[in-house]
Amino acid sequence: MSEHCGLVAVLGAPNAGKSTLVNALVGQKVAIVSPKAQTTRTRLLGVAMEGETQILLVDTPGIFDAQRRLDRAMVAAAWGGTDGADVIALVVDAKGGLGPKVMPIAESIAGRPERKFLVLNKVDLADKAKLLVHAERLNAAVAFDETFFVSAATGDGLPELKRAFAGTMPAGPWHFPEDQVSDATERALAAEVTREQLYLQLHAELPYASVVETEKFDERADGSVEIHQQILVARPTQRAIVLGKGGARIKEIGARARAELMELLDRPVHLYLHVKVKADWDEDREVYRDIGLDWVD
Repeated sequence: MSEHCGLVAVLGAPNAGKSTLVNALVGQKVAIVSPKAQTTRTRLLGVAMEGETQILLVDTPGIFDAQRRLDRAMVAAAWGGTDGADVIALVVDAKGGLGPKVMPIAESIAGRPERKFLVLNKVDLADKAKLLVHAERLNAAVAFDETFFVSAATGDGLPELKRAFAGTMPAGPWHFPEDQVSDATERALAAEVTREQLYLQLHAELPYASVVETEKFDERADGSVEIHQQILVARPTQRAIVLGKGGARIKEIGARARAELMELLDRPVHLYLHVKVKADWDEDREVYRDIGLDWVD
């Protein structure tokens, strides 16, 4: 059998479950997942294998009406993620339905030449009768090549979706070694893991305005890794929230992030977190470069 390799752009509104879907197709975690919408900030490439076919999954930030510069940069990254794709997969939260954000995205891909798959996700939670209504409405707006009903959380329908993706990939050499699951550097992955813990532990208290920068990522002689990260927040009150009473919260964030990093990197990790107040971090070009977003005017 000959090798095949191609690109699938995973699009959708915030919280459609795109990151969970990419992780499930890859078979391990490559994208951070949180109950808070808009957690994916940059295009992330997950590499899934199906037989002799390598499927490159670009998990794009959720597309939404962007006002702030950071939001506009994320939307630009999402649309950039569709460049050169062999398939555009529109992921829709079947439980949440076709709120105001879904149809505009669907309509914006209607005229594109790529093959288009509709993926109705979270079917384990959705009303079955509404599922078919959503599918009909979306297929009326866009000529989807295929429609899939899946649950990224339970794995329902994923083998069929993965086989369908593989079937559309052109013949050509693999872009990555068979055991590589992502193009994210270990340094970037470390920042994402800590950012996920910030969201999971503080999502109600800490606004979306925080960023994690990996300032140092060094291999020690004993094979372990020393990682120093800076968490930037906009106000002193936010710094107090991240630190917690007597530093308890930052310790817990660090402990959980370190445990996950040890598993992902498969070696001991020494993680040092520092919280810094920087009022306009989301207007700093260097921060955008560090987290992998293009600056947008």
